[in-house]
Amino acid sequence: MSVYDKKYLEIVENILENGYFDNNRTGIPTYKLPHQIMQFNLEKEFPILTTKFVAFKTAVKELLWIFKDQSNDVKKLQEQKVRIWDEWMMDDGTIGTSYGWVVKKFDQIDKLIDALKNNPQDRRMMINLWQIPYLETGALAPCCFLTLWDVTDGKLNCMLVQRSGDIGLGVPFNTSQYAVLVHLLAQVTGLKPGLFTHVINNAHIYENHVEGLKLQLTKKTEAFEAPKLWINPEIKDFYDFKADDIKLIDYKHHEKISMEVAV
Repeated sequence: MSVYDKKYLEIVENILENGYFDNNRTGIPTYKLPHQIMQFNLEKEFPILTTKFVAFKTAVKELLWIFKDQSNDVKKLQEQKVRIWDEWMMDDGTIGTSYGWVVKKFDQIDKLIDALKNNPQDRRMMINLWQIPYLETGALAPCCFLTLWDVTDGKLNCMLVQRSGDIGLGVPFNTSQYAVLVHLLAQVTGLKPGLFTHVINNAHIYENHVEGLKLQLTKKTEAFEAPKLWINPEIKDFYDFKADDIKLIDYKHHEKISMEVAV
């Protein structure tokens, strides 16, 4: 069983058994628990679920769209057959001043890479998408809004802070996605991937996702070992990465479990 399946399914069970039930802005009630935390050693294992299929390639394409392309243009994703931002696309075809726009506005990737290479003991290394003057002009306030970075003994460690975590759909996607980001940045800065800690402030299960997650829990004893992550070793510049440079080797998984996204 992969470490991620174990830790993720423990959170699912805890929310279903002990979660606080209430409504929220989407109109679909949730069961929620605060302050859920998962930690992984990326040197040992890549965190992705095997008890259901996770759309890894889609996650990678969105990751590169945000942090490499630093784009807010939804059409750029649609051209890659990625439709996950369609529901939030604004009249101009963008998501406004959200995500990639904010990364570019403050030159956050270049500043982080420079610090990792030249001042790795800096305690101010972060990427912060929660920029208050630009929240109202974005299509959606960022859920995964903060990453904090640390270098210890040649290893790159990252803490992801997620203000709101849709356990059924978003969280499995986000964990794997940001674990990839750690690997990519480690490669271009001459470091090894280290600890990845995923902190979820409001971890919730939508009422209409309960049956799907109960189905997933039945696969608990049938989980597979985690796959291996392959990154093209020739890439030394972060801006040279393409989706085909990032692959999973031997990703064994159970079937996709369909769940409706809450907008």
